[in-house]
Amino acid sequence: MNRRPFLQKLALAGTSLVTMPFVLYGKMNFPKATRLKFITASDGHWGQPNTDFEGFHKNLFDAIHREKDLNFVVFNGDLIHDKPELLPEVKDFYRQLQVPHHVCRGNHDRVSEQDFQKVMGQTTNFSFEAKGSGILLLDCSNEKGEYLCADLDYAKKILDEYSALEHVFVFVHISQNDWTRHGVDCKPFLDLVTSYPNVRATFHGHDHDVDGQMIYRKKPFLWSGHFGGNWGNPFPSYRVCEVGEDGKVISYLKTVKDGTILNGHTLKN
Repeated sequence: MNRRPFLQKLALAGTSLVTMPFVLYGKMNFPKATRLKFITASDGHWGQPNTDFEGFHKNLFDAIHREKDLNFVVFNGDLIHDKPELLPEVKDFYRQLQVPHHVCRGNHDRVSEQDFQKVMGQTTNFSFEAKGSGILLLDCSNEKGEYLCADLDYAKKILDEYSALEHVFVFVHISQNDWTRHGVDCKPFLDLVTSYPNVRATFHGHDHDVDGQMIYRKKPFLWSGHFGGNWGNPFPSYRVCEVGEDGKVISYLKTVKDGTILNGHTLKN
């Protein structure tokens, strides 16, 4: 089979070609038994004018509910589109999910930290443990929608607390490096998270047209495209991560429409 047209199509869509062997060559390298499975999806932009934002959310929720043995979902920023009064609306919609969910604040989530906590039931910097793995959610914006570096003091505190865990996963809406068009230059953050051996991956949103992987100091930084909004990749998508009982960790990007796997990464063998 001539794969060149297919690869060219994926490249134009913003998919990183370095991920292709996971999908196209040999068998899918899934763990034999999964201990932890979560989804991260970003940029729903609830309330954005001239978009079918409710339809985008419904389609994603249908896709989430098709997944088996899912432990939780992280909505990685831009939950709403600018107006603070939209946050209670999207929170009400999230209640339709049949699995637990957690959220990061993005630059379009223009509410105060106090209102975010009141409505969403968690702080803008937040952490928890799940099936022996540490989960760290970090804020990167404010009421003005500014692009900010994550709170290094909070991140270090939690990463130190989780240093004995086998796996840690970090979520922050805006890329903390300027390797994408809409990232910010926060190299101290990259140096911090990559200094912990048990940090398996950092997950970003924000860049609707990026859905692959970047590497810094041998650590993966992953994007999931978008499932809402009015720009970016033509296929709404979300990212799955699985941790095996054997310690293997993988992540793969799926289309909202029919669950096609577009790219995949082995984060730990």
